[in-house]
Amino acid sequence: MTVVEWNQRAAAAQAAVVERHLRPVWGVPATRLGTPAYPASRRDALFVSWNYWWQAHLLDVAVDAYVRDGAPSTRKLVLRIARGHRLRNLLRVTNSYYDDMAWMGLALERAQRHAGLNASRRLRVLRDELYDAWVPEAGGGITWRTKGLFLNAPANGPAGIFLARMGRFERAEETSDWLHRRLLDPATGLIDDGVDGDYADPEGGKRYPEKYSYNQGVTIGLDTELSSDLAPRHAARAAALIAAVAEHMTDGGVVTGGGGGDGGLFNGILIRYLALAALQLRGPGADDAREAAAEIVLASAEAAWHGTREIDGRVIFSADWTRDARIPGSTDTPAYFTGGTVRGSSTPERDLSVQIGGWMAMEAAAALARN
Repeated sequence: MTVVEWNQRAAAAQAAVVERHLRPVWGVPATRLGTPAYPASRRDALFVSWNYWWQAHLLDVAVDAYVRDGAPSTRKLVLRIARGHRLRNLLRVTNSYYDDMAWMGLALERAQRHAGLNASRRLRVLRDELYDAWVPEAGGGITWRTKGLFLNAPANGPAGIFLARMGRFERAEETSDWLHRRLLDPATGLIDDGVDGDYADPEGGKRYPEKYSYNQGVTIGLDTELSSDLAPRHAARAAALIAAVAEHMTDGGVVTGGGGGDGGLFNGILIRYLALAALQLRGPGADDAREAAAEIVLASAEAAWHGTREIDGRVIFSADWTRDARIPGSTDTPAYFTGGTVRGSSTPERDLSVQIGGWMAMEAAAALARN
């Protein structure tokens, strides 16, 4: 595939999400957010409910698009999504989930760095929230929610990357060490989901051994962010985890599994940080790891594209990149929120998360092709 072809695919994914999902927030000009489903119900279109962290990834992938095309219209889209998020969150940037805040910090930092968004105050607030969330009395790590003591990879991985980008390298280093000490499964080489913190036994607590693709992605991303010739352990950690992903989470180089709801973003997040590793991993042994990461990104993006179908001339991505997409309808059972997570629609292709995940894969492949 050529650079031009990957750019065209990324642009097609962007156009599909923008046309189907993006709406002004409560009719306010110069704002946009993504409706959580297509076709959208009236409640969806009015943003009666919304998913903070899905919208953070929408902003992040819009930044990818602006890096790719440099178009004034795409920069405007980035700024409008950021404004829409702030408005829908009632002029605040925080919420009650540290993973959500970490994803938003990553998106805002890139929007400021690449598109000129003025987010300095919001970034400082998020930086301080995430830095102060560390729980030394439970052996380190930050919790998933602002209340409770469940310490997991979805909060610690992106928080570590964000804090590194905000100059808090000592905490980012501690986070990488914590992830590999507390959540690495020696049998598979993959990162487990989380652990219940225990003040009485900082190295104990119930372990949650589920293996989710995005947890591998953010851990790879954090070690990539910290990698250098002077810190060889990070390249070694990332290389080992990339190899474990290739062995346990791919088929023919394509990331397997998938679903709707929150899970619609998992594989896209893995691909984002594999692409980061392919472009930026440094240190001993990094060359082979970069090549392995790039192979997974390109194979997965190719499969995701070939599994698309079209509605009114616009692509729709499958929730599982190893099979063809299904066309959603307004009578499908919608996604629903339970236990702090969003479960997928009966036809998961209806979910915004799934379509953002496909768009993320196209932008990641386009970035590799350009570089």
